[in-house]
Amino acid sequence: QVQLVESGGGLVQAGDSLRLSCAASGRTFISYAMGWFRQAPGKERDLVAKIGTGGRTVYYADSVKGRFTISRDNTKNTVYLQMNSLKQEDTAVYYCAASINFYAARDEYVYWGQGTQVTVSS
Repeated sequence: QVQLVESGGGLVQAGDSLRLSCAASGRTFISYAMGWFRQAPGKERDLVAKIGTGGRTVYYADSVKGRFTISRDNTKNTVYLQMNSLKQEDTAVYYCAASINFYAARDEYVYWGQGTQVTVSS
């Protein structure tokens, strides 16, 4: 069992930066690939970025490539999402999730956090 708790969301202006954190419980964190998803009102929950167990394999959605950076610290059981040059369209609830497979589809992620709201104003 893995419990995930996100933090770091908030209200910022366009162009600002935020860093989201996702703290995981349990000693098996290193076994899981981790993903950050987001869901805006009325839209589906979409993958933003993901990272492999060792931290070297990463993937970004085109919409955030070059602006967001995903990283993990396996000694702290934590995954991060550094978000720079934020845009209004980045406004959403951001979720972290864990999967045993880096190539997993959204529905194959087995553990989810409760989400943290990110609001970007103009």
